[in-house]
Amino acid sequence: MIYERRVAERSARPRLSSDIYVFSNKFAIFHPVFADESKFLIAARCVMGFDNGINQFTRRKLLHGASALAGTWALSSVFPNSIAAATPVFAPQNDALDAARARFGKVPIESAKLSENLTLLRGPGGNVVVLNGKDGKLLVDTFTQMAWDRFKNALDEISKAPVKLAIDSHWHWDHTDNNANVRGTGATLIAHENTLKRLKETHDLDVIGLHFDPSPENALPQKTFKESYQMNFSGEHIALGHLAPAHTDSDIYIHFQKANVLHMGDVFFNGIYCYIDKGTSGSIGGMIAGAAKMLAMADKDTKIVPGHGPLGNKSDLRNFRDMMVTAKARVEKLKSSGKSLEAAVAAKPLADLDPVWGKGVLSSDAFVHVIYTTL
Repeated sequence: MIYERRVAERSARPRLSSDIYVFSNKFAIFHPVFADESKFLIAARCVMGFDNGINQFTRRKLLHGASALAGTWALSSVFPNSIAAATPVFAPQNDALDAARARFGKVPIESAKLSENLTLLRGPGGNVVVLNGKDGKLLVDTFTQMAWDRFKNALDEISKAPVKLAIDSHWHWDHTDNNANVRGTGATLIAHENTLKRLKETHDLDVIGLHFDPSPENALPQKTFKESYQMNFSGEHIALGHLAPAHTDSDIYIHFQKANVLHMGDVFFNGIYCYIDKGTSGSIGGMIAGAAKMLAMADKDTKIVPGHGPLGNKSDLRNFRDMMVTAKARVEKLKSSGKSLEAAVAAKPLADLDPVWGKGVLSSDAFVHVIYTTL
């Protein structure tokens, strides 16, 4: 039996998105990409399991020295050699999206038990939590499309019970890309109202001109909520709550209260620098506030699932929060003193944090850019 409270049902309309972006006649899988008037262009990969940092280039280097980028580990690991070495051409967005999905679809899916009824799946698009029980299955996030067959197999290995509900932790494509496939199984999608809003919109990312079309009707959440939503499902009491804009303006937490498991989506990157989407109202201050709110909710035994990175606990989340506080203060000081973005990046204010935090999707240079532009 499913008990649902304070849910607003909303109409839905047609989004496609991609982590492949075109860099002046050269394309590669990166997420996100940052650029601005300072002529700094910073790209960051967002593929689970890829731990190399990102590379930083000026526009001139990108325009005239794309071969240097093609030679990096990041590109060679994502594209076959024939593509990496090919004569640069513009890639239509749909072709780029197809290529991204194909590559992401090959990222392995790893399974770990969180409790008797909860399983963590780590793979192509971050961390998915599966609740399995007498009412069927409930998912948090849905991986990327080309991983669907392997995702389905992983779900079947847990049990043959049908997927009845799926929750989007926020609107980004690496967490929502199988929404249509999940809905196709008969499941109901639940999300914050801003996730529905963002998926229905066209998005042109700032400065670099990346374009995202609205999602098709069958990939949109059928049920949304504004502040909170609670339900009983398969022996668990699940509390969903909206966080003030942090990574995006659509972030929610999902708390499995009996098992004491907390999924934070991309408001928590465990052990690595985080990406913040300023285009949908994300900010470093919001990320710090979101982490602080979840620290108050967690105890020493809470298992905390990040959007990206390994399973964490309260100590890991506290370390992440403290890193962000330190990084924000340093970059804010540079910005307040009149330093340009390029000068702030060149000052290397986070160099001493790199041995711990610089091994993930963002280098410290990219994270300085993220902080500077979301202050």
